[in-house]
Amino acid sequence: MKYIDEFRDPGAVQRLLTSIHNRSSRPIRLMEFCGGHTHAILKFGLRQLLPPSIRLLSGPGCPVCVTASTDLDRAIAMAHLPDLILTTFGDMMRVPGSQGSLQDAKAQGADVRMVYSTLDALSIARANPDRQVIFLAIGFETTAPTVAAAVLQAQAEGLDNFSIFSLHKLTPPAMKAILEAGEVQLSGIIGPGHVTTVIGSNAWHFLPRDYGIPCAIAGFEPLDILQAVYALVDMVERGAPAVSNAYRRSVRPEGNLVAQQMMQQVFQVSAAEWRGLGSVTDSGLSLRSEYAAFDATRRFPVAVHSSLEPRGCLCGEVLRGVVEPPECPLFDGACTPEHPVGPCMVSSEGACAAYAQYGEA
Repeated sequence: MKYIDEFRDPGAVQRLLTSIHNRSSRPIRLMEFCGGHTHAILKFGLRQLLPPSIRLLSGPGCPVCVTASTDLDRAIAMAHLPDLILTTFGDMMRVPGSQGSLQDAKAQGADVRMVYSTLDALSIARANPDRQVIFLAIGFETTAPTVAAAVLQAQAEGLDNFSIFSLHKLTPPAMKAILEAGEVQLSGIIGPGHVTTVIGSNAWHFLPRDYGIPCAIAGFEPLDILQAVYALVDMVERGAPAVSNAYRRSVRPEGNLVAQQMMQQVFQVSAAEWRGLGSVTDSGLSLRSEYAAFDATRRFPVAVHSSLEPRGCLCGEVLRGVVEPPECPLFDGACTPEHPVGPCMVSSEGACAAYAQYGEA
């Protein structure tokens, strides 16, 4: 299968592993920002194949996991408004807020519907002209352009019953927040492949420039990730931090300019609340005033009380790389994929879900 088999070739994997073992001479800590990388690393057993001196840490790269409880509580309050349909992705349905989840709200009578894309949400709005439809818009730079396109489509069609609750987040400011907090001493970053396809590898140059940390952009197959690890090991060994692109079949230095232009047309950069990180300056996307008619927070203001995190849950620490999932006292006990307590166990990109699914503890 083109673009898959060649990146899982056992001989090439072994040769690359040999190069990594030969090149590595000191303990290093690498953070994979993206939850997709965490799942791939555990699925293919890459951690066990690397030298024990290389430690891989999960990062905050799961949009479901980093959605703050306060924002989730606000979405649940919106869902309970009369004559309103709230649409969202499947994983968000199960994430517990302070008083329950969107799935619980649905059981209580709220009209909460799972969708696979913003186009589905638009279709629901067209089919229900007498009801208001909100799309709970989560995701990083990867999904924001598609939501921007949906807003423009709704405007073009004159849909006055469609709006979004934008919880989009930007990845570089979150990485800065982790580094500046100083809780984890990182030697290098495995950059998110999908996000960087949109924002471009140039967006990560601040890592070597401002923090002296190398970054290697990776795809999601074993050879992609191992190539990134080798690049990071080599840069650490040489003392020459830079940005390396190990995902050239998808990532360009400047990124996807069309997607960036669409985001900039519809959204403006704003502060955002992250689970585990708190409020991070310039890390969110809110609708520009020209598109206020599609802003659910303006059209349906709701008040929420102080939000609570699940007792004993260490998802915030997992998202910052401070602890690994098995270090959480709830992991594989009170918190399992069947009965998740925190979002990192709920989401298909969550680090706890990856550890639970692939049995690494």
